[in-house]
Amino acid sequence: MTETTAAIQQSFLKNNKTQIFYQVAMSQPNSHLFEVSLRVSNWHKDKLDLKMPVWTPGSYLVREYAKQVQDFIAENSSSKKPLFSQKKSKNHWQISTENCSDITVSYRVFANELTVRTNHLDATHGYFNGAALFFFIPGLEEQAIKIKIVPPQPDWQVITTLDSLRDEENTFIAEDFDTLVDTPVEIGIHQLYEFEVLDKPHQLAIWGQGNANAKRIIADTQKIIEVEADLFGGLPYEKYLFLLHLSGSGYGGLEHKDSCSLNYPRFGFRNKDKYNRFMQLVAHEFFHLWNVKRIRPQALEKFDYEQENYTTSLWFSEGTTSYYDILIPLRAKIYNRKTCLENFSKDITKYLNIPGRNIQPLGESSFDAWIKLYRRDANSDNNQISYYLKGELVSLLLDLFIRAKHNNKRSLDDVMYRMWSDFGSQEIGFSPEQLQAVIESVAAEDLSDFFHRYIYTTAELPFDEYLEPFGLKLRAIAEDEPVPHLGIKVQAENSQEVIKFVEANSPSAIAGIDPGDTLLAINGFRVTSESLSDRLKDYQVGDTIQVTVFHQDELKTLPVQLAKPQPSNYEIIQIENASLAQQQNLSAWLDRSTFE
Repeated sequence: MTETTAAIQQSFLKNNKTQIFYQVAMSQPNSHLFEVSLRVSNWHKDKLDLKMPVWTPGSYLVREYAKQVQDFIAENSSSKKPLFSQKKSKNHWQISTENCSDITVSYRVFANELTVRTNHLDATHGYFNGAALFFFIPGLEEQAIKIKIVPPQPDWQVITTLDSLRDEENTFIAEDFDTLVDTPVEIGIHQLYEFEVLDKPHQLAIWGQGNANAKRIIADTQKIIEVEADLFGGLPYEKYLFLLHLSGSGYGGLEHKDSCSLNYPRFGFRNKDKYNRFMQLVAHEFFHLWNVKRIRPQALEKFDYEQENYTTSLWFSEGTTSYYDILIPLRAKIYNRKTCLENFSKDITKYLNIPGRNIQPLGESSFDAWIKLYRRDANSDNNQISYYLKGELVSLLLDLFIRAKHNNKRSLDDVMYRMWSDFGSQEIGFSPEQLQAVIESVAAEDLSDFFHRYIYTTAELPFDEYLEPFGLKLRAIAEDEPVPHLGIKVQAENSQEVIKFVEANSPSAIAGIDPGDTLLAINGFRVTSESLSDRLKDYQVGDTIQVTVFHQDELKTLPVQLAKPQPSNYEIIQIENASLAQQQNLSAWLDRSTFE
């Protein structure tokens, strides 16, 4: 037991303090039901309010975790007599506690969603996030919380970074509710590996079967840790846990102060590109232990778990992190410069193929994360842009600008270090104005116009202008046979060719074709998602074709006039006869790797 843990436990046991004790059991794992009991002692009020978070930090969507709560019962801990309770709102239970100072609440939580931000319980393991399992008591959020885990089988092990109590098996202390929310727990049969980096202990826990090579993952993860620690000047924790779930087709990560949860396809580690993508995910979530967990926008300095926490700065918290998750594996020598530039090229291609970039500014994308990014529909690409994606590319431009102006003696690395020293190390929230001021101080330039254009308007990002000092440019990859533009994306689904997306103002949109329509034929002949591109090559720009669809079960044939071909792929390439200065800039930016 550490001195900190002992101090928290001593505080927990003070007789004059309300004590909060949770127990989590799972006697029938196949039911997917966690059995939770909450005991509140030394309570001296007539009402006990319990509220469940509606979201979890790091995932900006109201997820309504309370919808999974069932079988809620409150009773007097001593007499076992039931206490009257009622729901006051969707996530708020109120218990009448007159003349009762010791209350036990029991409830069950359905857990059958395997993501990094929810709960999952089956015959092989239990996994939970605090926000999705536990209530908080308003006014006592800073109170220490004791939690005991009761595994269903003796061979099920508990792994978490919560401080454990030596004298009580599978029992832990959370300093406060924020800590409980920020510390996921894995219970079950998993592989556990321990390793050390910069004299600090680290663990990798892998649940599930697949082709993950733990030895290789650990070796590359060690490199990532060292590179990122060097950027920020050390590691801000005493221990760290990488928790990896191998699933059928899941993908995602969620950052915490001293751990992260990762979800990745179980057979996604042998293929080189897929493995590199996994290491980018590791680099991304680990970078977050600084950027967003400690370097936080003011709106996230203190979490309001009951409603949206709005900020225009997620482009920096998430987008800049996405920029570094491409650079960090290069610096760690996990992949080479060619792969790094290919990754940037893929993201630029994706960005330039989203019409919504011309509709939604980056700051608004950050602000509207709660209603747009995680709630995609068939029109999303027409009216929004991801703050992850555009934030990454704006960060790219900022880094290139600072490097070019200062001959690579300054960079976005200096911005990150300044943000860490000025805000993150003290966990003081930053405002958008303070973020801009730090970037301007490193750049030694007034960037008001840059921020106005690329954060707060939809001005196109001038990639070539910023790539040129590094001997690079962006090139549209020409098709061998140009395809006239129709403006739809089609996907085979249950033996039908379903139109999933219709680009705004495209020929198809003008003709009246909608997402959800079933594509049947062009000029009377059957067409599929696989054959569509080849069929369109038979026509010229300006030709009118007859497109037959089922529109809400009504057979329709619509005339569509084809438009000029649209570039669909872009790549960053070297400028011919790059100057020595350009070559030196490129080498300094990309860690002096060879351009292959």
